[in-house]
Amino acid sequence: MNPTRRTVLITGAAAAASLLSPPSAVAAPRRTKAAATPPYASYWYPDSLPSGSPGTGITWRSLKSWKAADDADLAFNAASVPLAARFTPTPANTTARSGQARIQSLVSFGPTSGNPAQGAATADYYALTHWAYMDELVFWGGSSGEGLILAPNAPVVDAAHRHGVPVLGNIFLPPTAYGGQLQWTRDLVQKDATGHYPLAARLVAVAAAYGFDGWFVNAETGGGNSALGADMLGFVKELTSLAAARGQRVTWYDAMTVGGTVSWQGALNSQNQAFFQAADDMFVDFRWSAGSLASSGRAADQLGRSRYELWAGVDVESNGSNTSVNWDAIVPTTKSHVASVGFYRPEWTRNHLPDSRTPGDFHAADDRFWTGRSLDPSRPDTSDSWRAPAVSVADRSTVSGVPFASTFNTGHGLRWYEDGVVTSDVPWNHLGLQDRLPSRRWVVRTQGQRPTASFDFADAWRGGSSLLVDGALDQPAVLDVYATRLPITADTVVELTHRTDAGAVRVELAVATAEPGAAGAAPPYTCLPVESGDGWQTVGVPLTGLSGTVHAIGVRLSATGGPVKWRLGGLAVRDAVVTPAAPSGLRVTAASGGDLRLAWRAAPGGVRHYTLHRLLPDGTRRFLGATGQQAYFVAGLEPEQGESRARLELRAVGELYTSSDPVTVTHPW
Repeated sequence: MNPTRRTVLITGAAAAASLLSPPSAVAAPRRTKAAATPPYASYWYPDSLPSGSPGTGITWRSLKSWKAADDADLAFNAASVPLAARFTPTPANTTARSGQARIQSLVSFGPTSGNPAQGAATADYYALTHWAYMDELVFWGGSSGEGLILAPNAPVVDAAHRHGVPVLGNIFLPPTAYGGQLQWTRDLVQKDATGHYPLAARLVAVAAAYGFDGWFVNAETGGGNSALGADMLGFVKELTSLAAARGQRVTWYDAMTVGGTVSWQGALNSQNQAFFQAADDMFVDFRWSAGSLASSGRAADQLGRSRYELWAGVDVESNGSNTSVNWDAIVPTTKSHVASVGFYRPEWTRNHLPDSRTPGDFHAADDRFWTGRSLDPSRPDTSDSWRAPAVSVADRSTVSGVPFASTFNTGHGLRWYEDGVVTSDVPWNHLGLQDRLPSRRWVVRTQGQRPTASFDFADAWRGGSSLLVDGALDQPAVLDVYATRLPITADTVVELTHRTDAGAVRVELAVATAEPGAAGAAPPYTCLPVESGDGWQTVGVPLTGLSGTVHAIGVRLSATGGPVKWRLGGLAVRDAVVTPAAPSGLRVTAASGGDLRLAWRAAPGGVRHYTLHRLLPDGTRRFLGATGQQAYFVAGLEPEQGESRARLELRAVGELYTSSDPVTVTHPW
């Protein structure tokens, strides 16, 4: 894999702070000892560092020397969302299968160094949303001049976990042609006096402290021998054993052989079988053929392992959904799948677009990649040469508990909205703020002209985006929104926040309390009327007369004057309205002019995230940022309207987007 190709992310207001100094405070001291520096995703060398000096903005660190207590940016990088459980609804089409091929994605979200820990002031970001088809995400990156071991940043892990997808950090030992040094491989697999591998334990400790799910081991530095191969095998065995004890996993990349040399096999065979057996699964290099994948599947079966623990590498970095792939060798349509799919660099859906790209441009390309040319997983285009994941793999959902709410926030936007009002006109990205999003996008059932459904960034109820339905609606149309497993009680209410921008439309809530009768069939919806009016409307619909479990939620739209543009800004399912308690101990832990590091103590009970606002002298509130963590970095504050100190307000936000009372801190100018 080419280590020189890295996505460049524009850095901006990122997030950071230390969780030391627990006392509650209402005002920052006039003198702050530490300077406020932005936090970034962490990266290390195994032990020894390169010769010379690092480039600008790069910090060389040794993993062997890492200690959680000394990690000043850990509060910003540690995930806040546990890995959610998933279920598989009845597939949206007759070709998608469950229990067979899985999907792994190797994604570079930013450069190895300078990758913001908590988002940035740009909407131009790979805001992945099609988690429903994915089973494992690798936080790809690493380079000989920056660092070789990458810990995923918190926004990526939080978004993935919310959708039930585990995230692996990356260990990249580069080819010598890209600056790889065999000493770094030896450093990684060094043994202590007891014969154990200290860096295996250190890697597991890092993943536990940061809250991600394990490691992808990619050893591509040539020049090794059988002794080094034996040490690497021992290291992987110990890493996998220690990882399993902490609920983590290990993927091995098909590069180094048992003889210690680097020779990509493109198959499971005698040269890498021992590593496959030592790990949880293996990424099969791109050199595979139909024959080698078939033999690999049989070899896995003979070992008592699942053939779907083999990820057949598909390199989409250069051509994305235009890549020519022998799909029948991996996911044939007429017989059982042969292996799983390992996508290398699917962020092509963003990177291939011109610099003028918008969030809408990106999502259109990303939908094409994951859903297929029809852009409707219930009716795949069988003539499409790109066999999108939605064609082969059944989607999954994590919407299985009440309360549940979504504002269709994709984790980036051109502005920030609260209750339909812009409270910041600064573009932004923070994947950790992404909602649990609809798993199948977009299934629209109509006897007439099909309207388009999409995430739209021109307006929103909360966050940065809303769901827009746009079309003639010459016949009623039913849009599947969520696959769910939500229990119904006498108090259960479904709440919709919606607005009609053009035309006139009758809106009905569609609720199904059972699964469809067959794959590809429509859920057995009951339709309930939803009141409409001018502007944003929030309407509660009691599920009176229904019982059991909600299996699907949709909307039925019937035009009374068209064409129609209709927005869904929020959806919630609740038995009661719960308001979270406030956090405490908000304080400035470091300051450099208008750059601040903030920290606080968590609010008791369930919290989705925290929002930070600035209270201006005229009484208005300006949104500064939000995070799931208990620390935040604010950049570039300046005095306004002659104020002597800036006043900041922090609130806890619950699952239903209700906010706590604020806690405040002031910063003197």
